[in-house]
Amino acid sequence: MVRLELDQVVIRRMKEDDIETVKALIKEGGEGTENRLILHVLTRPLCLFILAIVSSVLRCLVHSFILALAIPVFLLIIFLKITMPRATGVLGTSRPYWDYVGSSFRGAQDDTLENPYARISGKAAAAAKKRRVKPKTKEEASAPPEKIDPDREEAAGQVWLADCDGEIAGCACRESEKRPGIRRICRVVVGSWYRREGLGRLLVQSLERREREVGARRIYAHVPFPSKLGEAFFRKLGYQPLGERTREEDEEEDEEVKVETAERGFLGFPLTKVYYKDL
Repeated sequence: MVRLELDQVVIRRMKEDDIETVKALIKEGGEGTENRLILHVLTRPLCLFILAIVSSVLRCLVHSFILALAIPVFLLIIFLKITMPRATGVLGTSRPYWDYVGSSFRGAQDDTLENPYARISGKAAAAAKKRRVKPKTKEEASAPPEKIDPDREEAAGQVWLADCDGEIAGCACRESEKRPGIRRICRVVVGSWYRREGLGRLLVQSLERREREVGARRIYAHVPFPSKLGEAFFRKLGYQPLGERTREEDEEEDEEVKVETAERGFLGFPLTKVYYKDL
């Protein structure tokens, strides 16, 4: 673990040179999430009931108790790996996350978020040092620039990075503005060496401050269903689970539940939980 000085962290928009680093960071942060989601689906009562029926039928065909149990489970796991949205648990959206990251660097490149720790301490956050970029090969240099469709660019949203002395220590991904006054945080990732230092909280709170200033009234976060750590993180930041309010508040929330729904997988089982916060 590396001790961070949060008042020296620069939170900036992702640039083109950062894409590969951010991809690796997101992949590290989502490691094992897909397997936990599959285990969650397999252990639902309805799923177990269906597997039991299929196993009973196979028992009469293969004359092997072990094979009758293993074959349907194996086939269902393969089916879930193929059909489950790749981004579920990584960005909380069914859109392929490499497309999301790869086209999110566009727009104003000098944008930064206010660091509240720097304001409290009275210190100015140090300017991020220029990162060392691996030289491009001849093939990469001669290749024509990738053409990104405007619709894809618009849907990409934004990726904000926590830059610690030129090193990317974390990121927060925010989807595009689909509804007036509504924002969605797709994923918050902190590098393994910088966890439990308050960096994730800094990223989310700085992003909330910016969205509030531009007129957003509510922000959502989609958390992978089996992620207890993610649920605890957003609860500490004041987020509430959507759909768990009192009867008096249900009428307003019912409308939001219809619009802001969790990602669902096999047999309609929810793969994410929706949290929200009024800004």
